[in-house]
Amino acid sequence: MKTDASNAFERPASFRWMQLVMGIICMAMIANLQYGWTLFVNPLAEAHGWSKASIQVAFTIFILTETWLVPVEGWAVDKWGPRPVVLFGGLLCAIGWIMNSYASTLAVLYIAAAISGIGAGAVYGTCVGSALKWFPDRRGLAAGLTAAGFGAGSAATIIPISNMIEARGYADTFLYFGIGQGAVVILLALLMVRPPHAAGKGAKKKVNPNVLQTTADFKPSQMVRTPVFWVMYLMFVLVAAGGLMATAQMGPIAKDFEIDGVKFNIMGMILPALTFALAIDRVLNGLTRPFFGWVSDQIGREKTMFIAFAMESVGIILLYYFGRDPIMFVILTGLVFFAWGEIYSLFPATTADTFGTRNAAGNAGLMYTAKGTASVFVPISSLITAASGSWEAVFFVGCGMNALAAVLAWWVLRPMRKRFIEESSGTVSVQDDDKVMTGSAGTATASPLPN
Repeated sequence: MKTDASNAFERPASFRWMQLVMGIICMAMIANLQYGWTLFVNPLAEAHGWSKASIQVAFTIFILTETWLVPVEGWAVDKWGPRPVVLFGGLLCAIGWIMNSYASTLAVLYIAAAISGIGAGAVYGTCVGSALKWFPDRRGLAAGLTAAGFGAGSAATIIPISNMIEARGYADTFLYFGIGQGAVVILLALLMVRPPHAAGKGAKKKVNPNVLQTTADFKPSQMVRTPVFWVMYLMFVLVAAGGLMATAQMGPIAKDFEIDGVKFNIMGMILPALTFALAIDRVLNGLTRPFFGWVSDQIGREKTMFIAFAMESVGIILLYYFGRDPIMFVILTGLVFFAWGEIYSLFPATTADTFGTRNAAGNAGLMYTAKGTASVFVPISSLITAASGSWEAVFFVGCGMNALAAVLAWWVLRPMRKRFIEESSGTVSVQDDDKVMTGSAGTATASPLPN
């Protein structure tokens, strides 16, 4: 009997696009586990008398389990394929929200958060990893579209969830959305197949010569022993932290800038400046992922990183100086979000380009933990503001972090990655933890690939 991988070479070119769309839908189904949580905080506090701080511990647990376990889930995808991991993830996401609907103690709420976090991480890591494998010729675009599904899902479901909480209560909303979301993910998981090492007919188009790709395959245990991985990890942390320090504090900043009470009339709808800014920012934060991913497929990863990170650096400092004007606040927060969200497409694509396709899910998952590392800077930014009495230091630190990442992208990562790929692409194939794996011994060619 033929395996999924062997059959994939007989599939039409459109087959991999179907796999990509299924991954995007799965991402949309898990999006409001993170983005919709804020709607449940007040109802939970009112129903049980719990403090909001204690309820938000559940959200912290969710983020930690969703982020830090992705490398393990990615390893499982590389070993067994996407189907069992996504099926398992969808089941846990459903169980987590069903438990939330019945939770009468904080302990149960925390356990449910851990379960749903593991499930969301399994779906997220699998869908991004599979996209990288199915589209070696368009990794930036594929990873960007998949990551954008996370934002699009919250945009599509946030209003129905809000309306159902008001009409039926938070418990029924947790229950029915948990069952519905989980069912969609599980059904789509049954249709997913393991991407082959070369992704069939649709991937036969040569990679753009501006995109450096290795012909070797590194395991996560091998990847972490390379200096180029740690340079990329540092850059990811710098950009993620720099953006988070400015964007996660948007509410307090708007209040201190005295624009939180300003209203905008948008086609007859009266919206506070902060609400209007956040609505636009959510859209731009989704669009930037496939946009910059596509750009990087054309002009190269490092050049795109330099442009995006420099834009973020400039946007943050301009927001500090001109953000006290309501219109400029909306425009500049949009720029900051647009120049920040692309890290979730650029870094997975660059990781797969540098360390190979075979273990792309596990390797990208390990790189994704940089998001968790960067999150520790958010409370630090509050401490800096409290100590200095001003947001000035936070903005300048965020600006500096992104500027440093832009410099590293072009003047450090670019030559380092080029040299690393040229050396690793000629390595003889051996499957152990001390040697790099290549497609066929002695036949590897140096990247960049010809057009």
